[in-house]
Amino acid sequence: MSPEFTAAERQTTGASAHITSQSLLIPTIKAWQIFLEDQGNSVHTVKAFTADLRLLADYLPPDRPLGKVTTADLNNFLEWMQHGRGVPCSPKTLARRITSIKAFFRWLHQNGVVLIDPAEKVLQKSVISPVPTVLTTLEVTQVLEAAQAYRQASKPDARPYALVALLLSTGIKKGELLALSPNHIDLEAPNGPILFVRYTSPQYRYKERKIELPGDWVEAYAEYKSQYMLEERLFPWSPRRLEYLLEDLGEEAGLDKHLSFDMCRWTCAVEDWRSGMDHNKIRQKLGVSKIQWREVSMKLDRLAGN
Repeated sequence: MSPEFTAAERQTTGASAHITSQSLLIPTIKAWQIFLEDQGNSVHTVKAFTADLRLLADYLPPDRPLGKVTTADLNNFLEWMQHGRGVPCSPKTLARRITSIKAFFRWLHQNGVVLIDPAEKVLQKSVISPVPTVLTTLEVTQVLEAAQAYRQASKPDARPYALVALLLSTGIKKGELLALSPNHIDLEAPNGPILFVRYTSPQYRYKERKIELPGDWVEAYAEYKSQYMLEERLFPWSPRRLEYLLEDLGEEAGLDKHLSFDMCRWTCAVEDWRSGMDHNKIRQKLGVSKIQWREVSMKLDRLAGN
């Protein structure tokens, strides 16, 4: 099988017609890489998943066709990864490699390349990183009240409110906020004010999205613009300066927690989850891939239950 594909083949969501049960792993992994890229997965996810499959290809006999790979082969490979390879394999890495193998063979099976999915009965070993810390509803109110006090001071300053309210309502990342410019805000959109999250690199275009903006933030934004000379960047300060601003707000709100960009992002996601928002809409709002969403959604489910 040739590893090269036409533009039409790249646009398909299934396996290439050139792949059969007699195809070998290495060229098929290249086809899967193209599929993952076309599905909008991050470059890091694609790199990790294809590297996992190349390890499997190195382990199996080089002439083993796809249709001859068995569940026993996969279990033996995973056993070797843990105890026979001589290279440390953490529980999280092992879990990801199992996910990679399952996703690869599921793709082949769903597209009729293999009649039986050999990875279906491989036991998934999920390892979830620590659950993040979020704000309670009361703490969100306290933080916003602390930020509101700056707007009502003798020398009004809407910046703290504009910053923290935007983070809590949109769930954007620190890097995404730092890249914002005033033209990323559309107050005249047909269905109400929206924020555009954009990326300059084509490989991250799948993360681009539009997020609705609440009315109270729009009011604070008008004040903020009148107080600061905003040109190229919406928040023209260093990352550390903005981190200090959040820390100060947390202290003024009487929090025992360390208010951060990440805490605001997860708090926004949990509030959306609890409100009953469609889970796929939450995923799109956060800008995470379907593969990343599996772990994110498990964390949100646990956090929402607290």
